[in-house]
Amino acid sequence: MSTQTASSQSKSATVKKEVARLLGEIFAFNNSLKLIHWGITGEGSYAAHISLDQAIDTLQEATDSLVETTMASLGDLDIVLPETKRPANYVKHIEGFYDHVESQRHIFTETFTQSIFDDYQEGVKQLLFRLKRLQ
Repeated sequence: MSTQTASSQSKSATVKKEVARLLGEIFAFNNSLKLIHWGITGEGSYAAHISLDQAIDTLQEATDSLVETTMASLGDLDIVLPETKRPANYVKHIEGFYDHVESQRHIFTETFTQSIFDDYQEGVKQLLFRLKRLQ
């Protein structure tokens, strides 16, 4: 017999839905970086190409850990990927996504999950540093 009330079950379902939405957005963002990586040209493009490649590896590893540990805590998630975009201004795109993800960090309540989330955000910040400073 479950000791959860209808209210707590509803809250749990809402949290799972929010987490699944954010994980889908993270996955789509990672894919957008790959599209940028493939299409980068011009002055400084080699440095950007390498920086994106390194960041993609870091972010995919953190994403995988985040999904797996979250599923271990919450159970199966209905993760849906939104449309993947390839923006003209990729630095602005990356900065905007960092801000968006930062505003959503409250939905991860376990310390270990927040630590993985921090690793993800660190990878995004390192990418921004490289793209802005290492041309």
